[in-house]
Amino acid sequence: MALLEARGLAKRYGETPVFAGIDLDVEAGEFVAIVGESGVGKSTLLNCIAGLDRIDGGTLRVCGETIATLDEAGAARLRRRAMGFVFQAFHVLPYLTVFHNVALPLLLQARPDAGRVNAMLDAVGLRDLAARLPQQLSGGQMQRVAIARALVHRPALILADEPTGNLDPTTAERIIELLAAQVRHEGAACVLATHSRMAAARADRVLTLTAIGIVPA
Repeated sequence: MALLEARGLAKRYGETPVFAGIDLDVEAGEFVAIVGESGVGKSTLLNCIAGLDRIDGGTLRVCGETIATLDEAGAARLRRRAMGFVFQAFHVLPYLTVFHNVALPLLLQARPDAGRVNAMLDAVGLRDLAARLPQQLSGGQMQRVAIARALVHRPALILADEPTGNLDPTTAERIIELLAAQVRHEGAACVLATHSRMAAARADRVLTLTAIGIVPA
């Protein structure tokens, strides 16, 4: 089952093209890494897939929904229901504890599950820091909070934007294994934008993004 279907995808900012001609299918149970030079548009591509940025050409279907036909509220509902997004900038909420940041996706779906939250905190090595606020954490710890939050509600599609960028090598390997486990055992699809050779090596497919398309690496 294709959870992501893109045909001729294009994005520009003003008159400046970011990318064009992107054809991409990602199926349930598949782990895809996207690599490319800095500034080529990897983060923008993930934002377009999530409906955070509007596309300027082509067609895009995510989890059965045509993204271009959704308004902001509809795109937000789709993200809440079916997607987990790991941002480079973390976007953890400063007034919520680690536990409640991770619990937020479940609370937004009215299905709180403290056991699931604690299991995810264990998985990223933060169980002992559950009561802390983000300002009491390091950058690497906040990255792990963001990863646990993205996975806690068992999303069908995981979008991960440089999820190991702030992590030491041992923790980075642990996190990539956690993403791979979600794909293997939960039947999720994962699209990973990365510069890390270690992270890309764990993917089923590695694709290179260029200004004129996307090709096998």
